[in-house]
Amino acid sequence: MLVEPAGALNVGAVARVMKNLALQQLVLVNPLCDPLGKEARQMAVHAGDILEQAQQIKSLPEALTGCQRAIATTARTRTKFTQLESPRLALPWLLAQGTTSALIFGPEERGLSNAELNYAQRFVSIPTSAEYPSLNLASAVAICAHELNQASQQPATQAQSFPKPNVDAAPIDTLDGYYQHLEAVLLKIGFLYPHTAAARMEKLRRLYNRANLTREEVAMLRGILRQVEWAISEQGKGNDKGTRGEGDKGKK
Repeated sequence: MLVEPAGALNVGAVARVMKNLALQQLVLVNPLCDPLGKEARQMAVHAGDILEQAQQIKSLPEALTGCQRAIATTARTRTKFTQLESPRLALPWLLAQGTTSALIFGPEERGLSNAELNYAQRFVSIPTSAEYPSLNLASAVAICAHELNQASQQPATQAQSFPKPNVDAAPIDTLDGYYQHLEAVLLKIGFLYPHTAAARMEKLRRLYNRANLTREEVAMLRGILRQVEWAISEQGKGNDKGTRGEGDKGKK
């Protein structure tokens, strides 16, 4: 999955690498170039079918609809609590049987933003030389595609299965709906404050990601939030009645 790719040559090179390493589903999120133009096709060579079948989707949340697992690639640590893993260690996790997964690459110039990284459950960083750490997008895809290809030919190991495969795992879009609902309620009750909400929600996301929630569990958690909202509403009605009663007594 390429987020806002700006170079048609890069998109074509990615398609060729995918064809080389038996990967087929290319998703382009709001591409800033023509993925079917001459430059892309020249770089793709015999992988034109990958370009033609690529999905073009407007936003990352929309692109991740139905996905249960997502790994984001990044060259930087978001916070001191974020664990960056090597492709060889992390990527086999995407191959769990019965799950729909995505590997996300950011734009060439800036990489993935913190907001975009929030949609992933694990984070991959490719070890490079400190003297020149920046990798070309197509090169990064090639390294990760190679590791995925190798992992697909090996039996799963205990390290690769964390969190444990769960065929009923809640899709990322379902989880994101819960996170938005949770943030709104926590702001309402004063647990979160607007200026620190983003940082604290990142920590809560990591906590829930480790839990590997099912659809049923997310539905239960949202039910709790709805009950909290109802309780707040009822409390507000009671306070209003109490205030009016005191005012009436004062008038008498």
